[in-house]
Amino acid sequence: MSRVQVGPNQAYMGNNVQDMTITPFRIEIPQTDLDDLHARLDQARWPRQLPGDGWSRGVPVDYLTNLAHHWRHGYDWREHERRLNVFPQYTTEIDGLIVHFLHVRNQNPQAPALILTHGWPNSIVEFTRTIDLLAEHFHVVVPSVPGFGFSEAPKETGFSTKKVGQMWAGLMQKLGYERYGAQGGDLGAYIAQEVAKADPERVIGVHIDGGLGFPDESETELTEDERSIFAQIEQWSKYAVDHHTLLRVAPQTFSYGWHDSPVGLLGWLMQKFQEFTPTAALPELAIDRDQLLTNASIYWFTGTAASSSWFMYDNTRFHWPTGQNKAPTGVYHGAPGIRRLAERTNDIVRWGEGNPGGHFVAMEEPEAHAADIIEFFGKL
Repeated sequence: MSRVQVGPNQAYMGNNVQDMTITPFRIEIPQTDLDDLHARLDQARWPRQLPGDGWSRGVPVDYLTNLAHHWRHGYDWREHERRLNVFPQYTTEIDGLIVHFLHVRNQNPQAPALILTHGWPNSIVEFTRTIDLLAEHFHVVVPSVPGFGFSEAPKETGFSTKKVGQMWAGLMQKLGYERYGAQGGDLGAYIAQEVAKADPERVIGVHIDGGLGFPDESETELTEDERSIFAQIEQWSKYAVDHHTLLRVAPQTFSYGWHDSPVGLLGWLMQKFQEFTPTAALPELAIDRDQLLTNASIYWFTGTAASSSWFMYDNTRFHWPTGQNKAPTGVYHGAPGIRRLAERTNDIVRWGEGNPGGHFVAMEEPEAHAADIIEFFGKL
């Protein structure tokens, strides 16, 4: 598996900041790695389909064989690698870890900056359809979270979203930004809030896709309507694979299959994307199929399916984000969260109702997602 960095150790010039520790980066997967992927897909050993309808036993065999066939014969990694490399990319060391990031600058040097943080099991691919839209209004920075894709993985246990928030604040300071916003969904929602806590003097606002104001069993003062919302959340969780428990207990065990078999990795990723796209019958009806495969390819080529689970194996149980009150918060999807609960610990100034898209809204509805972000920050 390869992480390829090219370009001289030259100074990075941006916003009047010269920093010799920031190095140009370009994705160039060796042909031997691509050939190896194709050979493994050709030699995949397929199981029999278990009894049950549709996705009731997990990813159906006929569905995954069709998708894997497209990955092998229809999908063009080199074309999508080229598209990724259109975005200026760099690496830098922050707190002992090499961090990879995209940096697309606005033509106006005085424009505010925006740091976008992807979720799990996602990557920088999450934002490839929104970056250009946002770059018309912001300097856009999109890091790969440590342990994901081309960023170095945490070297010890105890790594946290708080730590990543501090790292992102350090990155934005390194880039010379005195005024910026933070945005994210899924794991990115936790990290975006930690950026505001780490850098309250510079962060002008936090925009997240959703996740605030979710009740749990400890909440004793819910109205009847709010209890109905909690029941809906509980019902959904019964039919989803509890990846938090799996990856808290035995991420190393599962890593063997993900690292050795592209079909095993693809099956795992599609199981989660199926659960995360409840607005459509199949993931590719909500998210472009090749975008899903580009995400899978990055996990495969960098061998980061296991290291991306650090935030789960370093927790004792799942917690919804509580948010922060250091900067105003905008939420793309308010429901099924309860605004009353979210406002206990957040300065909510935007609470989206009826916005299109599902969990990974930047992939499903890039125009609507970008418009909501632009409108939120435009009013601060």
